[in-house]
Amino acid sequence: MPDAAAPGADMPGGYAPGADAPAPATTRLEYFACGETSHDMGLLTRGGVRGRRVFPSGAFLWTSATRRVLFDTGYAPLPWRAGPAAWAYRRLLPPTVPAGATIAEQVDPATVTHVVLSHLHPDHVGGLRSFPHATLVLSEGVARTLGRPRLRDGVLRRLLPDGFDVDRATVVSDFADGPFGLRVADPFDDDRYLLVDLPGHARGHLGALVEGRVVLAGDAAWGRDLLGHEARLRAVPRLVAHDGVAQARTARSLLTAERSGARLLLAHDPHPTRTDLL
Repeated sequence: MPDAAAPGADMPGGYAPGADAPAPATTRLEYFACGETSHDMGLLTRGGVRGRRVFPSGAFLWTSATRRVLFDTGYAPLPWRAGPAAWAYRRLLPPTVPAGATIAEQVDPATVTHVVLSHLHPDHVGGLRSFPHATLVLSEGVARTLGRPRLRDGVLRRLLPDGFDVDRATVVSDFADGPFGLRVADPFDDDRYLLVDLPGHARGHLGALVEGRVVLAGDAAWGRDLLGHEARLRAVPRLVAHDGVAQARTARSLLTAERSGARLLLAHDPHPTRTDLL
């Protein structure tokens, strides 16, 4: 069930602590598996372990005294009615979305103040319809993709909210050198939740640096164990990447950050649920 008991859960339109909803004493970062897919590793990479591997679709919720920020939204509930492109996507990466697995069934949408989209692939935007009152945060590259998507961009418009208007979103374009050598932007102007420029997988692909120590790395790689092994990817996954050279460069920057003390959490690795990841 959604976390309706969370502070501010009875306040439509966002998280607003008050007398009846005391602010949390500390911040919290939680992980939610919002469906999953599977893929034959032999068709994904060369020279690695073969066999079919399950990839959960992860969303991360950061809660502070003033806001609740959701990073990605997982899969939409099945069945999808999103045209021929959706049929092709389901053939390549068949989604499984059990009852209770959508993000709106695990988090009360009324408590979420902001939704950050790492990029526009179906396993990241599927739950967006459930958060009409949250402020959407995008990179400039994602906003441009929405304007003129190409087939290889993997955008299924019918999964997006009706009347979706990028002009109503917060679009981030200015990144500067930040912690761990990463390029970051500070949308909330408090140094606690920084957006990270992670180009390569998709145009405008974003991550987040939470509380200066945890990096939400999105789809920088299919899994932490595959980060830095981009040269082993087979033709199809290399083809669908927006920029393979940038993807390899992003992997190197994340590995450098990890060696410097950052903890990397990728979208398609399993992570503990119902616990604070900070």
